[in-house]
Amino acid sequence: MRNLIGASLLACGLGVSGFAFAEPVKVGMITTLSGGGAGLGVDARDGFMLALKLAGAKDIEVVTEDDAMKPELAVQIADKMIQSDKVDILTGIIWSNLAMAVVPNAVAQGKFYLSVNAGPSPLAGAKCDKNYFNVAYQNDNFHEAAGNYAQAEGIKKMFILAPNYPAGTDSLNGFKRFYKGELVGEVYTKLGQTDYAAEIAQIRASGADSVFFFLPGGMGIAFMKQYAQSGVEIPVMGPGFSFSQDVLGAIGDAALGAKNTASWSPDLDNAKNKEFVAAFTGEYNRLPSIYAAQAFDTGSLIAAAAAKASVKDADAFRAALAAAEFDSVRGKFKFNTNHHPIQDFYVREVIKNGEGVLTNKIVATSFTDHQDAYVKDCKL
Repeated sequence: MRNLIGASLLACGLGVSGFAFAEPVKVGMITTLSGGGAGLGVDARDGFMLALKLAGAKDIEVVTEDDAMKPELAVQIADKMIQSDKVDILTGIIWSNLAMAVVPNAVAQGKFYLSVNAGPSPLAGAKCDKNYFNVAYQNDNFHEAAGNYAQAEGIKKMFILAPNYPAGTDSLNGFKRFYKGELVGEVYTKLGQTDYAAEIAQIRASGADSVFFFLPGGMGIAFMKQYAQSGVEIPVMGPGFSFSQDVLGAIGDAALGAKNTASWSPDLDNAKNKEFVAAFTGEYNRLPSIYAAQAFDTGSLIAAAAAKASVKDADAFRAALAAAEFDSVRGKFKFNTNHHPIQDFYVREVIKNGEGVLTNKIVATSFTDHQDAYVKDCKL
């Protein structure tokens, strides 16, 4: 499925003058629009396009294609976008195994890659690149914040689980980096798994005081539904992905009260976030997720950089990206030397809002101005 969208079409009728861009920019968005992970990619695409619309980004053209969660397909799409579509920038990948397949080759060809989500540890450390910017986080970060929260709460015994792929490994490493209690179980599940009966049986028998799980998209929905049906009463927590807006409706009331950690929340109190949440809800008739928020910031950053420098002048455009002079839905935003954010991380709780919709609210701060653990290995 191939969808060619000119941002100029989205900007029509806005009544805004937009930016005076240094030169037209062509963006290739490779994201997941089918299968069990489609909700994540749809939110990323919609958040990104909304940012361009609100910016009046009339000279930014976006070519969007579905990677179907397949690394080999993502590589083929990226090659076509670079060689045939002549894109200047690539973005959109949700899954870290796809990012590891695509990003090194893209930046080696002199293209910019801006991540809306995937943040595998090698790309933050030894394999960092001057043309690679992660606008979201490094994979460990949300999980580090959860580990820090579990440690601060004095939870003695934890059972932890995640899928067996780069982000899953990063997630549990991140949690363990800050949690110093006893691990009574550490399990890696199959990527895309839908039956968690065996893992739930292990949790039941583990003697854990709490469960930390990272199972994004349909995996998390399946786990939480089965967990609720199992009758196991051990409380669960997770990174924000485990209780993101894209899955809460499917999980239902079983998610109420669950704590999770993220760099963004719909109730984050700054003007840009309020504008974003209202605009996203009005445009798409649903509340935004973390994926939408991160992609919105990515689109906003590209628009701001394109207004300052020509994408054909790689050094100038890179400097404009690194300056990160845009209004972020997270409030303050800055890049570290490895082009990953230094940012705050919050503890959120799943609630029902005034309309009876499941969502998250901030209840605490886990980290302030937190940087990833791999920046020391980046030679930029």
